[in-house]
Amino acid sequence: MSQQKGLARIYQPPKSAMQSGRAGTHDWLLEYAPSEAKVLDSLTGWVGSGDTRRQVHLRFETRDQAIAYAEAQGIAYEVEAPAAPAAMKPKAYADNFRFGRYENWSH
Repeated sequence: MSQQKGLARIYQPPKSAMQSGRAGTHDWLLEYAPSEAKVLDSLTGWVGSGDTRRQVHLRFETRDQAIAYAEAQGIAYEVEAPAAPAAMKPKAYADNFRFGRYENWSH
């Protein structure tokens, strides 16, 4: 039995487009890269593979903890820097009727 550990990806998950808050985006995730391609099962039509490491998602509080775990287990890893949050300009419905607005009416 080989002791191949594979390649792991360490990153902070981005905020989902379906949520307004930042819950779950502060932790760091360690996920394995796929080691084999997915194949189509001719009997059921489902797509799958024998790579069970793709199901492993480890959460860490800090990037250093994730790196320390990967190094202690002998896992090759790549660290992705977190994306800078986009600057958001707060808007209000009342701004549509503001005096002295520069934008055209949309209707």
